[in-house]
Amino acid sequence: MPRMEWLNYHHLLYFWTVAKEGSVTRASEQLYLSQPTISAQIRALERSLGEKLFVKSGRHLALSEMGRVVFRYADEIFALGRELSDTVKGRAKAHVGGRPVRFLVGIANVLPKLIAYRLLKPALELSEKIYIVCKEDRPERLLAELAVHDLDLVLTDAPVSPHMKVRAYNHLLGECGVTIFALARSASLYRRGFPSSLNGAPFLLPTDNTALRRSLDQWFEAQQVRPAVVGEFEDSALLKVFGQTGLGLFAAPAAITKEIREQYGVQPIGQIDTIRERFYAISVERKLKHPAVLAISEIAKSELFGQMPETA
Repeated sequence: MPRMEWLNYHHLLYFWTVAKEGSVTRASEQLYLSQPTISAQIRALERSLGEKLFVKSGRHLALSEMGRVVFRYADEIFALGRELSDTVKGRAKAHVGGRPVRFLVGIANVLPKLIAYRLLKPALELSEKIYIVCKEDRPERLLAELAVHDLDLVLTDAPVSPHMKVRAYNHLLGECGVTIFALARSASLYRRGFPSSLNGAPFLLPTDNTALRRSLDQWFEAQQVRPAVVGEFEDSALLKVFGQTGLGLFAAPAAITKEIREQYGVQPIGQIDTIRERFYAISVERKLKHPAVLAISEIAKSELFGQMPETA
């Protein structure tokens, strides 16, 4: 029988405290230990793990990639320890029902906010309590954080590019067509003769780094339609706010037509089924395991987008 390797939790505590406090000096004050003692114990932890946990950053220490992974585990371990202590001592709050599962999700800045909400909503309705942390950024930055386990999941509108050196798996949540919206008072005008009615119509477009913009440009060309572009927006929510004022027409995923009508007071004037908006959950797991991710995937496929294959 192979010998079991035991983790020295005192060493882990010293490492965790230094990472939290930002320096050995402040950690020594918290732990009432000398700086050389703490430094020696961290080196011992690094030897036992076979990895460097800190790197020099100027005059300060910064977590290495593996250090960030170990810190997240340590954070969970000591949070569980506090919960155990509270439970044994009778201090656990009965109404909390246990510590929530932390769920760190990255939302690509090109993803419509209403789609992000609809995708994340099932995770918040689980019987198991979920503590959700959302971070919005460019997809490539979020994927870099996913690769070092700083995120559990990335939600985006495109799969991981084969050119990106990130070991991650694309899980297609679903797809839908695109609906064109206009302010209610002018919707009937543009419905007549759609899509030819879009020729010369004021239009708000996403920026050209998005899949939707590229698809719209190709569709306009195929339809021989030339809208009058009055604005381009990277943030899809901001685009809709401008559309709400009547500045121009705009396109959005058909799956959230009802929510867009209610929230922005606009009306659909036509749907384009040949343009397909696809939405992905990207994880470092080939098979999804996190309870929140499973809930997102199941509801997206069964309700938001209809039945879809598991992966793409």
